Amino acid sequence: MKHPLVDHKLTLLREASTEQPTFRRLVEELVTLLAYEATRGVRVRQVDITTPVARTTGTRLAQPAPLVVPILRAGLGMLDGMLRLMPAAEVGFLGMIRDEETLMPVTYAERLPQDLSGRQCYVLDPMLATGGSLGEAVKFLVGRGADDITAICLLAAPEGIENIQNLLAHLDVPCTLVVAAVDERLDEQGYIVPGLGDAGDRLYGLAD
Repeated sequence: MKHPLVDHKLTLLREASTEQPTFRRLVEELVTLLAYEATRGVRVRQVDITTPVARTTGTRLAQPAPLVVPILRAGLGMLDGMLRLMPAAEVGFLGMIRDEETLMPVTYAERLPQDLSGRQCYVLDPMLATGGSLGEAVKFLVGRGADDITAICLLAAPEGIENIQNLLAHLDVPCTLVVAAVDERLDEQGYIVPGLGDAGDRLYGLAD
């Protein structure tokens, strides 16, 4: 997403000197800006309403409601920013962690409806590094019937974008990726360069 406010807030996020409370607030603000772009295709319906002056036709979100799915734990820091723009959405949770040796995603928890038929889903994951976790999350949602998925990330690496395109190439479901910036590369440990460090640790502190 190209916007000067997005670039400004992302620059503050990147700085190592940005303190944790400020980092959390910036993530929320940045996600709200990204969500504005990400929800351009949200499903709506026309409704008749009465204003204080006259009858008219307006727009409301269609049913079933959109489902927002943060990937724990770092994606949780993006949730408030998303719900600020779309408070009528429902929320599900998907816990995934990257094995630091194999760099492969491991699912450790989920709280989602069993049937997602006809649902638009918005997946929140701050960093698209290798793309493994996000790819597996999308396939998980499609497996439950989701028929339209948008992923919102703060940063992405070119390798991660290519990998997720390959992982999802066979899916017959529209998938959209909205990011604040595409960075240079991944380093040997699978971290985005220049990146902003570990988003989960900067949001919530070090994880043992």
